[in-house]
Amino acid sequence: PGWASASHWLLAIGLVMAALAAVTGLTDYLGDERIRRLGDALKHMLANVTAVVLELVNLLLRLKNDDFIGSTGVYISGVVVLLLLYSGWKGGDLVYRHGIGVHDSSNL
Repeated sequence: PGWASASHWLLAIGLVMAALAAVTGLTDYLGDERIRRLGDALKHMLANVTAVVLELVNLLLRLKNDDFIGSTGVYISGVVVLLLLYSGWKGGDLVYRHGIGVHDSSNL
């Protein structure tokens, strides 16, 4: 029961943090034409949105049935981990390959 309660809280906190991150990411995406032209930015965003939707479904299903956690809930969480690894990789491409969010000190 303790693990079930912890998973509910952690999923809820993760969803709140994802919402805050989404606001900043969407601001960047909509505010800069160069970012919108990058396929990696769209892939990064879609992977994150998919992960959030899956975790919201996961939380709602867990709230109704603690037995769900040990079965399908674990598999959903595993898929989300893979999505977040992919999203992190695409986010790294945005920073290190495309220079998004990097201060160019050569223009100083």
